[in-house]
Amino acid sequence: MTLSPTTAPLPLDPERDVLIVVDVQPDFMPGGALPVSDGDAVLHPVNALLHRFGHAVATQDWHPADHLSFASQHPGNLPFGIVQLDYGDQIVWPDHCVQGTAGAALHPLLHSDRLRAVFRKGVRRAVDSYSGFVENDRRTPTGLEGYLRGTGARRVFVCGLATDFCVSATAIGAAERGFETWLVGDASRAIAAPEPAGGTSLDRAMAAMAAAGVGTTTSAALLG
Repeated sequence: MTLSPTTAPLPLDPERDVLIVVDVQPDFMPGGALPVSDGDAVLHPVNALLHRFGHAVATQDWHPADHLSFASQHPGNLPFGIVQLDYGDQIVWPDHCVQGTAGAALHPLLHSDRLRAVFRKGVRRAVDSYSGFVENDRRTPTGLEGYLRGTGARRVFVCGLATDFCVSATAIGAAERGFETWLVGDASRAIAAPEPAGGTSLDRAMAAMAAAGVGTTTSAALLG
C-alpha cells in the first residue's frame, strides 16, 4: 500500500497539539538487535519536528532480560514466530531493548531535551506492549492517556519506529481514545514483513489506521 499523505500545511496549536515519538532507540536501527530498514532516517525529520512542537513526548521499549516476547525464552521457537501467552497470540522477537543497555536508550542523536515526558513500555516480563497507551493484555495502561488528557491535548501526531507495529498501535490507540490523530509518514519507517494472507505488515497497518480514522501527513506540512 502506498502512503498517501496530506501535504497541505497543518497549522499547529502549541497548547493542544502533541508530538508522540515512538521507540527511537538504537536497537531498532541499522546495527541494532531488531533493526528496521532505514530506521536511522527518522532522526532528521523527528528532530526537526521536536523543534517545531511546543509539546512532545516519547515512548521507549524497556524490557527485562527474560521478557516473554523474546524467542530466546521459548526453546524451539525462532524469532518472528507466534507463541501463546496469557493474553493470546504474541510474536516472538530477537532479544532487544533490554533495560539498562545502550540499545534500549533513546538514540543519542535524538533531541530528547525537547521531550516533556517518556513512557516506558513492555517493562513486565509476561506482557509485551506495542501501543504507547495500553499493553498487549489490552488492560494495563501506560499512563500516556491520562497525561494527554491532563495537558488538554486535542490532536496528536505520531512518528518513529516501526510504522507497522508500535507506531500504528499507538496511533490507533490515540484515535480510539478520541484524539484527532495523524501519522507523520516520512518521520516513520516500517518492517513491512510479508503476511501469510498476502501483502505486508505495512499494508495491514495502514489499512487499520485508515479504518480507525488516522490521517497521514508529512513533516514538511507541519514545519511550514
